[in-house]
Amino acid sequence: MTVAPTRAIDWNSVVAALDGIEVIRDAAQVAKLSKDYYSYSPILQLLLSDKVGDGVVRPASEAEVLKIAAVCVKHQIPVTVRGAGTGNYGQCIPLQGGIILDMTKMQAVKWIKPGIACVEPGARLAAIDKQTREMGWEIRMAPSTYRTATIGGFIGGGSGGIGSITYGQLRDRGNLHAVRVVTMEAQPRVIELRGDDVQKVNHAYGTNGIITELEIPLGPAHPWAELIVTFPDFMTAARFGQELGDSDGMIKKLICICAAPISNYFAAFRTVLPADSHCALLMIAESCLEPFGELVKAFGGKIVYQKSAQEASKGTAIYEYTWNHTTLHARSVDPTLTYLQTLFPADKKLTLLEQMYHYFGDEVMMHLEYIRVNGSVLPAALQIVRYSTPERLQEIIKYHEDSGAFIANPHTYILEDGGRKAIDPIQLEFKQQVDPNGLLNPGKMKAWMQ
Repeated sequence: MTVAPTRAIDWNSVVAALDGIEVIRDAAQVAKLSKDYYSYSPILQLLLSDKVGDGVVRPASEAEVLKIAAVCVKHQIPVTVRGAGTGNYGQCIPLQGGIILDMTKMQAVKWIKPGIACVEPGARLAAIDKQTREMGWEIRMAPSTYRTATIGGFIGGGSGGIGSITYGQLRDRGNLHAVRVVTMEAQPRVIELRGDDVQKVNHAYGTNGIITELEIPLGPAHPWAELIVTFPDFMTAARFGQELGDSDGMIKKLICICAAPISNYFAAFRTVLPADSHCALLMIAESCLEPFGELVKAFGGKIVYQKSAQEASKGTAIYEYTWNHTTLHARSVDPTLTYLQTLFPADKKLTLLEQMYHYFGDEVMMHLEYIRVNGSVLPAALQIVRYSTPERLQEIIKYHEDSGAFIANPHTYILEDGGRKAIDPIQLEFKQQVDPNGLLNPGKMKAWMQ
């Protein structure tokens, strides 16, 4: 199935029909709101740099979303849903023009109960946490763009992040309780998905429904100390990360391990990090700092930076140097760098990880984020790659895959070609029901185009 070719938009009719809803036509602003951080990938730069929407519409309520959906179906206008635009794979870049549906005005935290909150999709993660922490709860996981990212964008385009060492990934049962979704039919409906049905739209790039409300689980809020520990060599640092992840008695939120020379890109920490350091960037509950110190000592590490939770609430946040922010800081120094996303198999000895580290050397700089997958702690890598050619990048990917590592390819905007590697029949069936004209984010779902 394919979307009908984009026709010229009768903007006078559209704006008249959307009376009372914010519409943006300024070319510079539309171009800005048509992009995300796709430029991390030299492959996506070539494919997406010229893609822009025809206009931006900002709904302030679910009722306005219903109205917009009806108008777009009537005029057969493609719709690309957008949060804060902090993704990296072109998830919110329109391939066929049309309307950018900017959800950032819908930012209410509707209610908070012990362990759960109901929020609108445009609510920023940090803003949600500010309210939930007053009741002793916090968001379970967040990307490194925590300060700016929206919850709807994170659910639609993310997979995990800071907190995944404890709570796994967004796709895991229990990490999203319910969503309300507006359909793209001639007479749009609101559908509530609960329990396992949330997977119909979870990490679907907004291709099969417009999320207007979410019920998200919360975790106990801890005062998180921030630390940096250096190690004499990378594999010692990596094994420390594995041991810390496996230490069930210690409460942690972030275990990021960086091989030299990545630490050289961390300008904010130059006064504490010696050049070419192998280091761990960590968030540990303050109540666990004493046993944590014993573990550091056992691995011959040296704590070179430590902030209490109160101190960490001001100034540089350590998480902004982890996950994809690690790539951001490296690229701010050398924009020719790119990255990979790799999941290594569960192996306490880290055999394959060590093989890859020695095989590629500085061409593929090792950056690990320890996460929990199916009950086991293992290293997910966001390696920083010295890019040369598309062919060489593909060789690197193939070598990893042939050796038994899983690559979630960050150099494609196709939903199934990134992390899934397979068509999701449930998401396809739901799209057939709620978006029969294929107007939602066209060109991103391979299953629809076949």
